[in-house]
Amino acid sequence: MIEKVKLLLNEVEIFHPNSKEEVEIFRLKYLGKKGEMNELFKILKDIPSQNKKEFGQKINLLKKNIQLKIDLYKDSFIALKSTENIDTSRPIFLDSIGSKHPISMIKDQIIDIFNRIGFTISEGPEIEDDWHNFSALNLPIEHPARDMQDTFFIQTNPDILLRTHTSSVQVRHMENNSPPIRTLSPGRVYRNEAISARAHCIFHQVEGLFIDENVSFADLKQCLLYFAKEMFGEKTKIRLRPSYFPFTEPSAEVDVSCNICNSNGCNVCKNTGYLEILGCGMVDPNVLENCGINSKKYAGYAFGMGIERIAMLKYGVKDLRLFYENDQRFLQQFNQLS
Repeated sequence: MIEKVKLLLNEVEIFHPNSKEEVEIFRLKYLGKKGEMNELFKILKDIPSQNKKEFGQKINLLKKNIQLKIDLYKDSFIALKSTENIDTSRPIFLDSIGSKHPISMIKDQIIDIFNRIGFTISEGPEIEDDWHNFSALNLPIEHPARDMQDTFFIQTNPDILLRTHTSSVQVRHMENNSPPIRTLSPGRVYRNEAISARAHCIFHQVEGLFIDENVSFADLKQCLLYFAKEMFGEKTKIRLRPSYFPFTEPSAEVDVSCNICNSNGCNVCKNTGYLEILGCGMVDPNVLENCGINSKKYAGYAFGMGIERIAMLKYGVKDLRLFYENDQRFLQQFNQLS
């Protein structure tokens, strides 16, 4: 009987059907009620005990090979049938694929520019406490930003809120690291503002911080000039205007030359030839001391910008809300840029 099983194994091995019907005939011949396998299992009862193990192994191998053969050819004929009615001469229509969101593209560009001059990335929680979001940054109790009309508070006593800037990440970084510090903090921030073409309750910021010995305002200016040229083009100029921020002193706002009118004046830049892009300044000594850094030995500069603002200037987008509406007609315009 072993010889018969070997013969059947050989038949299964050389079986190559030309149609689905032949596969079905093959299945019935071997696995049907009156098929070869049922006959062999009946014979197994009468096999002597010393040969029963070998015979059982052989018929199990035969059954496995039969099933593999059926599965192989059954699937191949199904696949063949599914392509019979396809016109292979038709042009290919590729499904549209996604791309990076313009906000993500600008964020990656900004990170890449500052990475080249040694800035590393630091991240922190979006739900913050009063100390890291306000007090450590030299914002007094009476500051308007602490008002419920400007900030989304989650609870009071103690105050827990949605961060209003990524400066809170810089505070955490200073608390846990010693100078020299050169870090960039990108992230999403929240402010209780009416949604309009120029404002939103959710937006994205990138803030930079550099702390070391003998850091000056000239270092800050050169850093921002480098960024502006890399982001907007080699011919870009910057202009610094005196300003006020509680956590920097002196403070300034930075404008870049309008690349739409080449600084000649237009509606976009309100005929000034410049567009505001960010705020900056030298880190206030009180902030350094709050974070455990010796302000007599170390100095530093900080800057912060809205990613949406940079994207609007770079791509000529006039309505901030377009970035959040998921309108495919708008987003598909950036497919080639990602």
